Amino acid sequence: MDFNVELFKGKTFSELMKDIYSNSSKKDRQINMLIGELKSLIKNVGDATVLVPLIKEYLEVSVKNDEHLVKLAAIVQRLVSSSTKSENDGDPGNFGLTEEEKEALLKEAENSIIELQKEQNATTSRS
Repeated sequence: MDFNVELFKGKTFSELMKDIYSNSSKKDRQINMLIGELKSLIKNVGDATVLVPLIKEYLEVSVKNDEHLVKLAAIVQRLVSSSTKSENDGDPGNFGLTEEEKEALLKEAENSIIELQKEQNATTSRS
């Protein structure tokens, strides 16, 4: 399977996966750090009612980021599976997919990336 295929202008599949993984890892570290800082600020019930919803929001963002990674992993799995099938059929260049299937997979990947970037931008602007 060729991970260097250009998905959209200036971005290969390999670069895209690396960016998403790096962003997710970075966001995970940031969320854990922020939660640690917020926990130390909780001194009474009033503090908890204000800060716990913030912690919940950070956790939800982390879960959504992970969901996007799972979607991309599913796409990769499908491509690998199709690649193996096409190699057995003697056509290694098509991944065993029709043009419509390839377009649908690329569109799904792009949508996942756009959604992930929007969520990260929204979280960054709130911090």
